[in-house]
Amino acid sequence: MTPARRVTPRALRRLPLNAAAAITFLAAVFPVYWMVLTAFRPTRDIQSETPGFLPLSVTLEHFERAVAADGFWTFWRNSLLVTAGCVLLALVVALAAAFAVARMRWRGRRAFLLMVFVAQMAPWEALLIPMYVIARDADLLDRLPTLSLIYFMITLPFTVVTLRSFLAGVPAELEEAAQVDGCTRAAAFRRVTLPLLAPGLLATSLFGFITAWNEFAFANMLIIKNQDDRTLPVWLSSFSNVFGTDWGATMAASTLFALPVLVLFLVLQGRVAAGMTGGAVKG
Repeated sequence: MTPARRVTPRALRRLPLNAAAAITFLAAVFPVYWMVLTAFRPTRDIQSETPGFLPLSVTLEHFERAVAADGFWTFWRNSLLVTAGCVLLALVVALAAAFAVARMRWRGRRAFLLMVFVAQMAPWEALLIPMYVIARDADLLDRLPTLSLIYFMITLPFTVVTLRSFLAGVPAELEEAAQVDGCTRAAAFRRVTLPLLAPGLLATSLFGFITAWNEFAFANMLIIKNQDDRTLPVWLSSFSNVFGTDWGATMAASTLFALPVLVLFLVLQGRVAAGMTGGAVKG
């Protein structure tokens, strides 16, 4: 007989950590699993008094109703335009600001960086009323560019801090060597430093994409009269009112809403992880 495996003290010490990790994983993944499961289950299984945790049968009728819902593709386009505008604007402005902080010496540089950190720590919800008053007085309500500007403002501090850390980790001597070889300062940055910032650019882009794609409060407050300019989160909040108690169609719409973020994260997972850790320890 094979002797019983001896439990070492180290394994016993790791047992609470493994249990905590398993509980955290289940708490985070189970709601998503239940959403996807409900989206594929037939209506009779959804309304059953005995819930099943495994799909006994699969249907796509809920996805068909969600896609055929009035305005689905319009709101999808709105969310995509707002998110793309936010991410691109934040990358351009933050890259220039990070370069100024990491490579240049000017009066007030430390104070500027401190204010960026303070802005990053400020809760977004505290800005709801001020942003609404500013948008109302400037006649910027019910406009998608207003949402892009607000999401740009929200994601900008994190983007500046992360890219500044990456720039600080790239030796300035590389750019100086390129300038000696005949490159201008801008060309040296574009050809030498910018490719080395790819992990940081991807990490900050994903953060901005997730923030703008999932944001609900500002979109719900600033888009009031023109309902055709709503984004997907706002439309999804009223989806159950359109379909009554059709939870299958609601979960199918939620699954389609979460799909772009999931695909983007899976594609960029390795580079994003390297970008987050690299930006955290450099500088």
